[in-house]
This record gives sequence, structure tokens and C-alpha cells, in this order.
Amino acid sequence: MCGITIDQATLHRMADALRHRGPDDRHTYHDLHRDGEGRETGVALGFRRLSIIDLEGARQPMANEDGSVWLVFNGEIYNYRDLRRRLEGAGHRYATDGDGEAILHLYEDLGTDCFKQLNGMFAIALWDAKRNQLVLARDRIGKKPLYYTVQGDRLLFASELKAFAEVPGWNPSVDPTAIDEFLTYQYIPHPRTIWKGVHKLEPGHFAVYKRGEIKVERYWDIDLSQETPITPADALGRLRELLNDSVGLRLQSDVPLGAFLSGGIDSSLIVALAQRQRSSPIRTFSIGFPEKDFDETGYAAEVAKFVGTDHTRFEVSPDGVQIIDKLVWHYDEPFGDSSAIPTWYLSELTKTQVTVALSGDGGDELFAGYERYRALWLSRMIQRAIPLHLVPGISLVQRLPDSSRQRSIVRRGKRFLEALGQDAAKRYLNWLQIFPETLRAELYNESFLGRLPDSDPFEFLNKAWKRSGGRDVVTKASLADLVTYLPCDLMTKVDIASMAHGLEVRQPMLDYRVVEFAASLPVAMKFRGKKGKLILQEAFGDMVPASVWKRKKMGFGVRIGAWFRGPLKPMVHDLLLTDSSRINEFFRADVVARLVSEHETMKQNHAYRLWNLLFLEKWLRRWSSP
Repeated sequence: MCGITIDQATLHRMADALRHRGPDDRHTYHDLHRDGEGRETGVALGFRRLSIIDLEGARQPMANEDGSVWLVFNGEIYNYRDLRRRLEGAGHRYATDGDGEAILHLYEDLGTDCFKQLNGMFAIALWDAKRNQLVLARDRIGKKPLYYTVQGDRLLFASELKAFAEVPGWNPSVDPTAIDEFLTYQYIPHPRTIWKGVHKLEPGHFAVYKRGEIKVERYWDIDLSQETPITPADALGRLRELLNDSVGLRLQSDVPLGAFLSGGIDSSLIVALAQRQRSSPIRTFSIGFPEKDFDETGYAAEVAKFVGTDHTRFEVSPDGVQIIDKLVWHYDEPFGDSSAIPTWYLSELTKTQVTVALSGDGGDELFAGYERYRALWLSRMIQRAIPLHLVPGISLVQRLPDSSRQRSIVRRGKRFLEALGQDAAKRYLNWLQIFPETLRAELYNESFLGRLPDSDPFEFLNKAWKRSGGRDVVTKASLADLVTYLPCDLMTKVDIASMAHGLEVRQPMLDYRVVEFAASLPVAMKFRGKKGKLILQEAFGDMVPASVWKRKKMGFGVRIGAWFRGPLKPMVHDLLLTDSSRINEFFRADVVARLVSEHETMKQNHAYRLWNLLFLEKWLRRWSSP
């Protein structure tokens, strides 16, 4: 996707900057004319295609019957066959067998209400020549990215920010607020980007650009404050129906299809549901590492054998020195979630055998699976029962050195105790944030502090938290994650890592019908007695090995803490601890040096903080002019 009134050469460069997203084909559409008032107007659309459905016919940009509406879109429309039957019944003539054409004909009939009819993942651009307007839209959950900026009387839009860098004269400035938010969350919350004046279109929204003005509206919303009364039997039946249908829709493909399989609850369940709908073994993929603490592939192999899939185990030795430059180029803006590293490797290796992969993303947010929800619940119980100063061993635990092990009891204990005295939303932020407010205040230099507006990154989470009204703290936390962490972090991580290799990842748990249903369930059906995902086990317990339901959640990570004392140590010193460090524009060099020293001497575990600082430094050197 490209933009409005761009010359042909620039259009080609913008499209080719995204060739990894669509390695199979490139086409463009360019129309420049004068409107009824004599003003020069028009559109330039560029598209890189990853062929999944109707490999030969469904090329983009694509037009309706009379050529008055043109479309480019990234993603998949899973209910396109049902839509086609309705649209052909209403008199529309199809020229392809692809899913994208349904968008065109729906728009002809419904205008911007058409997006409510789509079940899929998508970033859409529609040029309406009759109305002389461009319409952008993004799927409900935020699986596909869409960026835009208005420059004078021109709109630029793209699936990735790097396409804008191909536009002559492109020289945006870094947004200081984005830096503050990045260090808080390890991502930059929508609708902001790292660049001033450049925006992410939020999930469930569309935008109309006309006569030099853009108007953004929401087309889908979910009332997170409401629970729906339902009997346990009806809830189980409805969940089985929804997830089976969601998986079935996402098995549609004209190219080889497989699934990620970690051996955890969510991916195992999706694989089991998919295998039941296939007559031959589905291909599944897991990735292993030399470090036992980070290797789940034994669990994955057990599930694959139980379900009957054709399983492949990849093993890699992650190289932080080599991979960080690749991540910095592909993620376009500072992105500090280190689990992008294993996601990158898994996507790269999976693409060697299939073009589409199912994943279990979304299960933790929808069905209360994260350990931090249990910590939040437990802290609420402790707050009600025991004054904080009477909790034994607080001062002793907080003085203990950190462990570099992935699931360090000491590290988790420290964070838990630090949060006990806060209100629920602040307490939850304490477990989420990378740099707490007090440390950010130490880190920022006077010049940078003077550039920051009077705003608090906490408000992004707090606004989402309040959407759940008077519901319980576990529901509030999980549904806040659904509209913040999930689209801004997890969906970004998976989309960029997979599309960097021309691999499409589909997430059946995040069908909007499943999301709406799960969000309405009472917490007791999902979480009870420190255990989450209860309804998943009750509905599908016999479909995967019993060990899947009993095992501890491992997470998807690599040993970056040890890297900073080993292979990444020279890079950290060369990039973060010199007078030429770009982060010196924002941060105090002595505080950065202290963090590095504390980590290297194992006084504190700053692994995730150092990864965020290193990523930011690398990003500044790659994408931002001094």
C-alpha cells in the first residue's frame, strides 16, 4: 500500500520496500485528474502480493465492475464465500475467486458500513473515484498494521513505516512522548508512532480522507463492562461451536498450511481442533534452544504424537549480535519485546515448508492465562487480609540478588512485593512496565524532561482498565490487555516477524465472535483458585494430553540476560557507553552506565531494560538522522 498523488517511480520504491510482505507479485494503479472544482486530485496505489487464495486471478490493485472503486488490502477475509453468495444473489458480478473482491462489492452496497460484515484480519485502502475519497480500515483486533500521515494536501499510508522513507523529502522528527511510552511498555501505544504526525490506525476503526482532511471513526466496539448471564452447559456448547468454526474458516488456503505448536494449552488446542477437520496429518512446527529453561519442544512432541500431526522440530542457537539489526530494520520503530527473537526464528524456519501457519495467540488474554493475573488476584487477597508492613520477609527478599534464570522466584517475588501497596490498575502496570516511573525520572536528562508534555504513559492502560467498569480485577486486567498489549505488542510482534519471511499467521482464538463471547463470560468460568483457562479445559480437555493442562506456563523467550554478560557485552559498551551514543540525547549517561554495571555484576537483573535501550540506540542509528 502506498499513498495519494505519488509519482510512479516513488510508488514503485514504496511498494518494493515491502517486498518481504508480498514476494509473489507487484502491481500498481495510478490515477491523476481534476475534480469538479478544477483541483488536481488522484490516487496512487501500490501492492506487493503474498498469494494465498486464487493464486492466478486475485491480483491487486483490484477494481469493481465499472472501475469506480479500487482496492488494495493486506490480510484474509475468512467469510468471503458466504459473502460472495449473498453479493452474487444481489446482482454483483465477480471477476476473481479471491477473498478481496467481496470488500469491493460490499463497499458499493454499504459504504463504510461494509467493514462490519467482514470476518478476518485486514488493512484496507479503498479509492472511491465517484466520491473522490480514500477510505482506510483496520480489522477489529489489530492483527494487520496500517500507518498513515497527512502532509499538506497529501495522504501517505502503508503497512510498514519504512515505505514512507522512500518518499522524497521525508524527514520526520522523533516524538518525545513515544520514547517515554516505549520505555514504559516496550512498545509505542496506538495511535501514536515514533514519528511526530504519523499515526497507527487503531483496531476496529476506519478513516476517510477527502479534500485534504481525514476523519477517523470506530466501526466496532465491545462493551467490556457487561457480563452475559449463561449456564455452564450453554457456555461450553457455544465455545465449542465458535472455536470449531473459527478454525475451519482459517484452514482455507490454496498453498501449504501448517501450525505453530509450542506444547502449551492454546497452540495445542488449535492444532487438535484443526487436525479433527483434516483427513491427513496437519504439519506442525516448534523451535528449540540449547538452554533447557527455554526449550518447550518436548511438550510439543508429546502433543503432536497424541493428536497425530506431521511434526517438525527446529533447533537454533539464537545470535543476539546478528539478529538485532534485522529486527531493527523490520520493526521500523522501537520495539522491545525480546520474544520477537524466537518468533523470528520460528517464522523463518516454518516458511521453508509452508506459507500459512495457525497459532494460538489470544488465549491468555481471553481466558485469563497469564501468571500476572494470578499475582493480581493473590495481591488483592493479601491486601484485604494483611497490612503490608506485616508481610514477613519483605525487606530481606528485596535485598536478594536477582537470578538470570527465566522463572526466577526472587525476581518475581520482588516485583510482587513492590506492587502490593498500590491500587489495582497501578499495581498491574508495575508488573507490565519495563522502566518504572521512578527509574525513568532518574534516567531522563534535563533537556529531554523539558521536551515531554504533561502526560502520563499510565493513562493508556488506565483508560482500558476503566472500560471494564465494576468487574473483578482479573477480568479488568485481561480485558485491558486485550485492547492494549495484544494489538500493540503481540500482534505487532507476530505480524512483522512472520511477514518478514512471507509467512501468513492466522489466529483462530481471535475471531471477533470468540473475542466477544469470551469477554462477556463471568470470571468464575475462566479463573478460579489461582487457575485460569477453566472453560477451555472443560470444553476440550480430552483433545490434548492431560500434561498440557497441568504444566507450568513457560513463555516464549531467549536468554538475553546472559547475553548481556557475554556476546552482547562488547556491543553494549560500544553503543551505549560512549560519547557518541545517540540515546545521550534523551538519557543520563551515568544512569545508563549504572544499569549496565548492575546487570553485569548481577546486582540487579536489567536484561529487558538493556534490551530496550540497545534496540532504541540501534533504531536511532538506522532510522533517525542526527
